[in-house]
Amino acid sequence: MKLIKRLIKLVLFFIILISAGAVYYISKPSNPPTLPYDFNLQPGTGLKVFAHQMKLAGLVENEKLFVLLGRALKLEKQIKFGNYEITKPLSMYELLQIVNKGKVTQSDLTIIEGWTFKQFRQAINASTKLNHDSLILSDAEILQRIGATETHPEGLFYPDTYIYPTGSSDLALLKRAYQTMQRHLKEAWNKRDTSLPFENPYQALILASIVEKETGKKTDRGQIAAVFVNRLRKGMLLQTDPTVIYGMGEKFDGNIRKKDLLKDTPYNTYLHAGLTPTPISLPGKEALQATLHPDPSQALYFVARGDGTSQFSKTLIEHNQAVARFQLHQK
Repeated sequence: MKLIKRLIKLVLFFIILISAGAVYYISKPSNPPTLPYDFNLQPGTGLKVFAHQMKLAGLVENEKLFVLLGRALKLEKQIKFGNYEITKPLSMYELLQIVNKGKVTQSDLTIIEGWTFKQFRQAINASTKLNHDSLILSDAEILQRIGATETHPEGLFYPDTYIYPTGSSDLALLKRAYQTMQRHLKEAWNKRDTSLPFENPYQALILASIVEKETGKKTDRGQIAAVFVNRLRKGMLLQTDPTVIYGMGEKFDGNIRKKDLLKDTPYNTYLHAGLTPTPISLPGKEALQATLHPDPSQALYFVARGDGTSQFSKTLIEHNQAVARFQLHQK
């Protein structure tokens, strides 16, 4: 009987000893090679692979204990993938908690109002914080991958600053920007002035993109939208330079000439009546609102004053006088 008691005490001693050792390893902070230390967890990374990666990085001393701890905490299938940044020594328990809660590093990308889709793609491709899954895809392939029903990408992505997990797919960001534009367009359309000459939200998006490119001062947006709406109602040509420039594509060298206004492209609103086939830029929220709620105005013309604002006119005579004053500097 005494022998059995001694054996029990010995077993308990070793259990306590092992437990104490385990607790020590679990709670002991480990220093990464450098601080801050970045690592990436790719989709499909399991607990064992993660433990091995952390062992190689010097963040985990005992891989098996790390795996056992993760399983004990039921975190084996709760690892969040992405980029992580460690700024201080961490214990195994703290490390597991970080990847369980998905405390990934964040990056951001800003889309500017009035950008073309081409400029948007260039900004995405230039980002070092995104995974470039769209790099070799055509515009049509991108639309298909993000679930868009449209066939042309222009105007479909909402200008904003998007915060995303570092290392995430650029397709995920493209999808977010697309869905955000769909939401804002739907909201604006549902609250629109129903007397406007638009058959569907896409037509409103087209004009909003033109308003975005024509606006120098924010305060003029509502009046600029009113001019174009008034012209559409009267069946007049829109006659707006940004559409001609868009139709020129790579041929535009920064100057627009009379011969360019006579060049026949689907986007030349000096030659073709009505709206352009697609938007010509990425319009922001204010351009959408101005287009679907233009200012009360009978103006049919406007010309730049040279200070960012525009002079609006009801008649061609008034407009010619404004051109002579502000463009030709005639008194």
